[in-house]
Formats: sequence, C-alpha cells, structure tokens
Amino acid sequence: MADIKPDAVLDCKGMNCPLPILKTKKAIQGLTTGQVLLLEVTDAGSKSDIPALLRRTGDELVEMKESNGVFSFTIKKG
Repeated sequence: MADIKPDAVLDCKGMNCPLPILKTKKAIQGLTTGQVLLLEVTDAGSKSDIPALLRRTGDELVEMKESNGVFSFTIKKG
C-alpha cells in the first residue's frame, strides 16, 4: 500500500488509551470523505481499539502494520 499518500498524519506514539482513540476520532472528523489518515501509535491495545472504532464510525482500515513496536494504521474516511 505504499502508493497511498496520507492527507494527514497523526503521531500518538507514547500515548496510552484512551488518548489515541480520542485523537484519532477527532482527526477523522476533520477529514473529508475519501481522505486518508496515517496514524502511528505505540499502545498495543490500539491493534483492537482502532478497528473497533472504525467499525462504529464506518471508516475504512486500509492497512495496519507493526515495526519496532510502532503500529501504523492507514485509515480512509468513509
């Protein structure tokens, strides 16, 4: 998915739940339909929390990867 360029980047590294969820929700609300957010977070709970949030909001999880303890979520606003 390297061909997707994010419209916004949200750095939540070092933050613990619920901050990454709250900041992600606010960042998505600031996007227009079809725009892409790249979220970077170190809280392992986000692996389940972010997909659960997106199921509630109707936004799309395009990709999730983990590298050196950093979880990267590519999210497309629905």
